[in-house]
Amino acid sequence: MIVLKATQDKVLSVLQSVAGIVERRHTLPILANVLIRKTGAQVQLTTSDLEIQIRTTAELEGDSGNFTTTVGARKLIDILRSMPSDQMVSLESSQNKLILKGGKSRFTLQTLPAEDFPLVQEAANFGPSFSVPQKVLKELLNQVSFAMAVHDIRYYLNGILFVAEGQQLSLVATDGHRLAFSSATLDVEVPRQEVILPRKTVLEMQRLLSDKEGAIEMQFAGNQAKFSFEGMEFVTKLVEGKFPDYNRVIPKNHKNIITLGRAPLLASLQRTAILTSEKFKGVRLNIEPGTLRVASNNAEQEEAVDELDIDYSGDEIEIGFNVTYLIDALANMDQDMVKIELADSNSSALLTIPDDAAFKYVVMPMRI
Repeated sequence: MIVLKATQDKVLSVLQSVAGIVERRHTLPILANVLIRKTGAQVQLTTSDLEIQIRTTAELEGDSGNFTTTVGARKLIDILRSMPSDQMVSLESSQNKLILKGGKSRFTLQTLPAEDFPLVQEAANFGPSFSVPQKVLKELLNQVSFAMAVHDIRYYLNGILFVAEGQQLSLVATDGHRLAFSSATLDVEVPRQEVILPRKTVLEMQRLLSDKEGAIEMQFAGNQAKFSFEGMEFVTKLVEGKFPDYNRVIPKNHKNIITLGRAPLLASLQRTAILTSEKFKGVRLNIEPGTLRVASNNAEQEEAVDELDIDYSGDEIEIGFNVTYLIDALANMDQDMVKIELADSNSSALLTIPDDAAFKYVVMPMRI
């Protein structure tokens, strides 16, 4: 019998780092399992859903024997969660069972053979690797991910476009009604690479990346991306398809420009959103010199009007928007000021951060 030992919190955190992609119901029962490979004191955990594979390596105590097995990931997590965090737990592999002990508790779990676990076939030729601080990538993802499509038949919109070129890494997401663009400067020059990461991968990356200064290394192949950080390796299939030309969507030379506090505008939109109709979520913005008026109404003939004082001397404009699209953008920025550029009531609006070209958000108007 070969044993692994560690405190509950250590085993749980290692398990949780790989278990996010595990689906409880799957056509292949073994995909509900985590592959555990013990080599000396080192343990390697791998999960897969056939499109994404996550692997992490940790040092745990144990005897010198080696074992490889697969066991239900969620079940193991649920059992560990029910134990005190400072409790020592042990995992023992015995024939086709895994025995988990902690204090006076003992759990015997069914395993499936490790050789049946379908590992993702890694691409033979990844492009050059480059790295960015984890914190930077997490911020970029947070600034654009809300604009990804969900279950769109244009499958290439259900994800994020990554473009690396020169010393620039740009991320773009759009669902056809709005578009978010964010970019950061790399420490190294990289040849142009353009890939679309699937939605599930993006959400998982956001969960795993930390605000630490440590770097994340990236490599792209024709149909795969690979990310390495903090002892973890993340391999994912890419979305095939042609992403829309985002440069054509971003308006240039809108002449009516308002710069105002982000928090007051967000609060005003959240107030007026309460009385929008469930289906359309529409608000009207009336912009005139000195004043921005936000108004909404619904089928019960209720209405809300909110006014903000602004420093503005451009054209009078009345324009409608889906309020959720504006709230999403403002809630995912953390700057004090926001700049809104408009042409007229029928053209899309551009939201940016004053004196910062790294973030752009485009939202289409709606008829109200």
